[in-house]
Amino acid sequence: MNMVDWAPSAYGPDDEIGAANLLTPDVTLAAVQLVKSGRSYPLAVPIDKNLPAFRHRSFNLYNVQPDEAGGTSKAANEFTFNDELVNGWTGVGTQLNGIGHIGIDYVYYNGHKAADFVTVEGVTKLGIEKVPPMVTRGVVLDMVAHYWQPIVPEATEFTVTDIQAVLKKQGISLRTGDVVLFNTGWLELIGKDDKKFLEVEPGIGMEAAEWLADQGIVAFGGDTWASEIYPANDGQEFPVNQFMLAKKGIYNLELIDSRPLVRDQVFEFLFVLGQPLYKGSTQVNINPVAIC
Repeated sequence: MNMVDWAPSAYGPDDEIGAANLLTPDVTLAAVQLVKSGRSYPLAVPIDKNLPAFRHRSFNLYNVQPDEAGGTSKAANEFTFNDELVNGWTGVGTQLNGIGHIGIDYVYYNGHKAADFVTVEGVTKLGIEKVPPMVTRGVVLDMVAHYWQPIVPEATEFTVTDIQAVLKKQGISLRTGDVVLFNTGWLELIGKDDKKFLEVEPGIGMEAAEWLADQGIVAFGGDTWASEIYPANDGQEFPVNQFMLAKKGIYNLELIDSRPLVRDQVFEFLFVLGQPLYKGSTQVNINPVAIC
């Protein structure tokens, strides 16, 4: 195993869930106290073949009616049914990026070398099936209001000062175990300028990533596809994701539709996610729910 200065992790050399260790019963109980009205908000975007996706990724769904060609129903009660077959990447649409998804020179969270746990049929460590349900406090930071722009301009890097200003304006502070989401207006580009949506985006840089990690958050993300400023200002490729996932074990939540939350001024809420347990996958399509 390569020796790296960020392994073993703070949760021990055998840990495979990273910051999810912070999701204690006390954290969940505190988050449940945020529910006052009982309103719920789905946070995913619908997925189809036209949704813009990172580089090589695609998604296609096919409806099949097995053994019913020519209108042949089954049994005396004329039973018929629809079945769907999906041929697509798990990293299309709203998604949970696990801590085995991003590495640094083939070394991943807790110092795991790719050669030791990556196979063509999935990973044998750090799989998404090992991540516990995320039932915790969610916070959305409205960067649209902060910058007074309906869509935050590309190349805008959110600094610690920016984040602290938004927290103060919204009257909240971060807690251990939080999920922190950024609302940038970037989803408004889908279907209007897909090219721009994929080529550039605003977001946090390394300064803010380090500060957020110090707050003890479980996951970060928002309404963009990388959850960090892209391209990185210094010419690197996804340095924030490398730092958060590989070094800190903090999860990434991409393409979160926070527009309804911001519209209703719901800035803190109970965040609920029980992801599909695709054994051996490092990421998966999700539809988390915010309840307030």
